[in-house]
Amino acid sequence: MSVQSRARASRAGAAALALAGLAAGTAACADAGAGVPPGTTVVVASFYPVAWLAERVGGGDVAVRTLTEPGAEPHDLELTARQVASVEDADQTVYVKGVQPAVDDAVKGHAKGRSLDAASLVETLPPPGETDDAEAHDGVRHAESPYDPHIWLDPSRMATVATALGERLAAADPAHAAGYRRRAGDTAAALGALDRAFRDGLRTCARRDVVTAHAAFGYLADRYGLRQLPVAGVDPSSEPSPRRMAALTRRVAASGATTIFTETLVSPKVARSLAREAGVRTAVLDPAEGVADGAAADYLTIMQGNLRALRPALECT
Repeated sequence: MSVQSRARASRAGAAALALAGLAAGTAACADAGAGVPPGTTVVVASFYPVAWLAERVGGGDVAVRTLTEPGAEPHDLELTARQVASVEDADQTVYVKGVQPAVDDAVKGHAKGRSLDAASLVETLPPPGETDDAEAHDGVRHAESPYDPHIWLDPSRMATVATALGERLAAADPAHAAGYRRRAGDTAAALGALDRAFRDGLRTCARRDVVTAHAAFGYLADRYGLRQLPVAGVDPSSEPSPRRMAALTRRVAASGATTIFTETLVSPKVARSLAREAGVRTAVLDPAEGVADGAAADYLTIMQGNLRALRPALECT
């Protein structure tokens, strides 16, 4: 680990103690570089999509530490003192500002000059609109963000982030710059191919409305000429009231949709109840926010699966 990293590790332990208000037993708050071979750049990633990018672009020259547990829903993440310490100790932190307020705060307080906000690299969209129904909500408000932060659901934007991450790592670790740039180019090319597959696969469809569990797919819809209709934002652990269910059923009927998309990491209970009421089917549209530990899927295969799910639902030829 570099001298700078060791110094950050020392500061990180103190920061962890202050945050936790604990006694000396907590002084061993994790060093993000623990167990990492000397000369390896340590990257802390906020959650799965940017961790995937960091691993693809960094290759064997980086050690990636992810703040969100595998398979966990990322939006409600609360950081432990140990995780805050890891942000301070890291050589770089990669995140999407507006998704996880706790990460935003940790970066602001402990990683200035050593962080990359993916949302700052691309054109962003306005936040999802509010519904007129007081009973409904978007599930995740992102009230802290003036834009929709779900940028990773557009492969073309992800390609932009991959290229920028390669340049950032090359500047931070010049000895491995050529490798970072080569892998960033390869990743951007793979994302470009994915983007073309979506454009071709969704070019000619009988329907353009995508009924989603919550408003996570605005960038995908914007990129490929679709219209997102988020209908289930109520607590997924409980049924909507009869009034709310009737309003949602009418909305689905008016859209002419044949499918209501549920998500991974979130209970499908509400969407399935609505589908029964509306007489339509359900399918999974994965927001690519996380994968279970040991899962074979990655960002590319998840998005390819989304394309396969969208085509029959939208009656694409």
